[in-house]
Amino acid sequence: MGISSLSKLVSEIKEVELEESKDLTKYSTMRLVAVGDLITVKSLLALKKLLPVLTKTNIEFRVIGWGANQLLPKTSDLPYLMLSFPFEKSYLDEVHEEYILPASVSLSVLSSHAVKNGLKGWEVFTGIPASLGGALFMNAGTNLGEICNIVKEVFVVNKLGIERKVIVKESSFSYRKNHFLEKGDVITGAKLIHHGQSPEITTQIKDYLALRNRTQPLKESTCGCIFKNDKKTNKVCPAGMFIDIIEMKGFINKKIQISPKHANFMVNTGGANFEDICETISIVQKELKLQYGVEFETEVKLK
Repeated sequence: MGISSLSKLVSEIKEVELEESKDLTKYSTMRLVAVGDLITVKSLLALKKLLPVLTKTNIEFRVIGWGANQLLPKTSDLPYLMLSFPFEKSYLDEVHEEYILPASVSLSVLSSHAVKNGLKGWEVFTGIPASLGGALFMNAGTNLGEICNIVKEVFVVNKLGIERKVIVKESSFSYRKNHFLEKGDVITGAKLIHHGQSPEITTQIKDYLALRNRTQPLKESTCGCIFKNDKKTNKVCPAGMFIDIIEMKGFINKKIQISPKHANFMVNTGGANFEDICETISIVQKELKLQYGVEFETEVKLK
């Protein structure tokens, strides 16, 4: 089905907007040069109407949040779907035992609430530039823990527009993965908990943010960590340390540089595209394999 047909379908659904051939360079934290068709969905009801239409007409899509852990190709044959659900920030004016939050809410907004109120458990996503939905998709985390530890339920709409609630169990997530989404599913929100309040959490979040600013290129155009830590070695030597040992820190390929600050980050020095980053990742993987026999999987989503 062509874009004109998609435009006609989308125009018939309220609170759904289609922008054709949109410049998506600013829609990923790595700022890769990218163009694509963007479908913005502004309510849960609109999403429930849209997904069955796309399914019936065999239109696949890619979900995009903040693009913090996602590399966008220069052009895409599939449209992107972005949620922009309303969220009243006054909801965070007080502490709740449980929080029902939309997938499109920013983790930075939640971190500010955690700092103000010392919410135990919420320190795990400190400094991650992502939406809640994106963080849930990949079980985002830091050295302080993973988001799965404070998730009670995840709300999903499937390709037929049917809502379902995932009760989170130990098997629901693993390292940088979820195990409950099926093809065509879209995360719409979640119920988060905390483990009490402590002023120590406020200090811990502030100290960890300062540490990340000192040791990671947070002000550069990156997508976060490129590689997962190798499961057999992550307690001894994580991915960044291996890359540092083989002296690739600062290495430049085309418009991509391995960060001189943290070797598991790659920086877009300006105007880089999907092919540039994929080629650089491949070079590093081959070098690691050659020198140490270690195969690192990418943490960043390549499709």
